[in-house]
Amino acid sequence: MSRLKLGDSALVVAMDHARTLGVVPGLENVGKTLDRVLDAGADGVMTTYGVVKHFHDRLIGRVPTFLRLDGGPSIYREDWLEYSEWSLLHTVEDARRLGVDGVCLMGFMGGDVEMRTYEIVARVVGDCASDGLPVMVEALPCPTDRIPNTTDAKAMASASRIAFELGADIVKTYYTGSSESFRHVTETCPLPVLIAGGVRMDTIDAALEVVHGAIAGGGKGVVFGRNIWQDDDPAAVVRAMRAIIHDGASVADALAIGRSG
Repeated sequence: MSRLKLGDSALVVAMDHARTLGVVPGLENVGKTLDRVLDAGADGVMTTYGVVKHFHDRLIGRVPTFLRLDGGPSIYREDWLEYSEWSLLHTVEDARRLGVDGVCLMGFMGGDVEMRTYEIVARVVGDCASDGLPVMVEALPCPTDRIPNTTDAKAMASASRIAFELGADIVKTYYTGSSESFRHVTETCPLPVLIAGGVRMDTIDAALEVVHGAIAGGGKGVVFGRNIWQDDDPAAVVRAMRAIIHDGASVADALAIGRSG
């Protein structure tokens, strides 16, 4: 397998949203979206069993691919970060049969399903040990009385550190709002830390500022979805983000590179 090296900087495109949201603007035509972001230079894809199964030839062997193994109810039943149920939906053996380069799981710190997600992570980490299949953990604080601000650097750092302690190889978490505060996350987690994009930001400039801040704060890259494929020109966004992540470009220079085609 052409596995993503764990120390590398990376722009990973997240395409697992439809498993929870159903039909999502920007993902109506999955094959077209895949081709646009991969042709533009995306370093990897994190997606669902169905996408890997049906678009296997466009992914496996072409780009490092991470398979989401877990999941909860759809948005038509429960809201993000407020789940009462969470399950392991696919197995490590499923991942190996598909030929993916890594797996992805959630770690919901503070939420009702916190222990369930940690049990899943621990089990999958053990199952992956035999061949070193990388495990990406999306470590997120959940809104509770004990976590009034889910983007607080201390909370984000603790969620990320717990993922490390459970055996993760890569951490995906939210940006804390500044490079200085985000450095507290990256300096206390001995793993590559990539940021999630979350909901679509108002402008591409705003998204690039977040990417630039995360890299300046010690982050290794992004796992972005809506802030890439919901843009009118996803390829331009990929090129711009690559310029920041791989070449250290400023936001202004990255915008110019993205638009240049």
